[in-house]
Amino acid sequence: METNTFSKFSAELFGTLVLVLMGCGSAVIAGANGTTGVGLLGIAFAFGLSVVAMAYAIGHISGCHINPAISIGMVISGRMKASEAVIYIIAQVLGAIAGAGILLLIASGKDGYSVAANGLGQNGYDAFSPAHYNLLSGFVAETIFTFIFLLVIFGSTSTKNIHGGFAGLAIGLSLVLIHIVGIPVTGVSVNPARSIGPALLVGGAAISQLWLFIVAPILGAALSAIVWRYVLERK
Repeated sequence: METNTFSKFSAELFGTLVLVLMGCGSAVIAGANGTTGVGLLGIAFAFGLSVVAMAYAIGHISGCHINPAISIGMVISGRMKASEAVIYIIAQVLGAIAGAGILLLIASGKDGYSVAANGLGQNGYDAFSPAHYNLLSGFVAETIFTFIFLLVIFGSTSTKNIHGGFAGLAIGLSLVLIHIVGIPVTGVSVNPARSIGPALLVGGAAISQLWLFIVAPILGAALSAIVWRYVLERK
C-alpha cells in the first residue's frame, strides 16, 4: 500500500528534528566546537549515526531525505515529483526548527549557557567559522561535500546496487567522513534545513550568513544529480 502524504510529511519532520537535535546537540552539549567532550570525531559520528538511525526508522515511509538538498536532487535526477518535494522541504524545515528549539530548551538548563555566546551548532564562515575559513573556502566545501554526499545517496539507493540493503549505513558513514573534514571549515551543513533551524533561533550573523548554507548545498545537489543522471547512470 502506498504511504500517504501525511505519513511522509510526519516522517520527514521527525527525522530532521532528530538530526538537528542529536547532531547539533553533540556540539552544544557534549563537545563545543569539537574541542572538548566527544570532540570533532564524536560530533561527526553524531550526525552520521543520526542519519543511519533515521534511515532504518523512516526510510520505508519517506525515503528519509531529511534534507532539502536531497529532495531537490531527487527531482532533478527524475526520482521525485517537484510537488512532493515541496511538501518534504516544508516538513524538513519545520523539523529542523523544532529540533533546534528542543536543543535550546535543554541547553538553557545549564548555568552560564547563553545562545549568543554558545550558539546552537549553527554554521558560519570567516570569523564565525570554527577555524576561521573564509567565504570562498566555505562555499567550495559546502558545494563539493554535498556533491559527494548526493552521489553516495544516488549510488547506494540505485536499483542496480546489489548492496542496497546497506544504503542507510553507507549514507550515514559518508556524512561522518564529510564532517571529519568539514567541521573546521563551516561546521558542515550540506543540508539547508539543518542550517535554517539553529540560525533562526540564534539570529545575528547566523542569519546573515545563512544564504551560503542554502545556495551551496542546493548547487552541489543539482550538479550531483546531473552527473548521476546523464553521466554515471546513463543508459
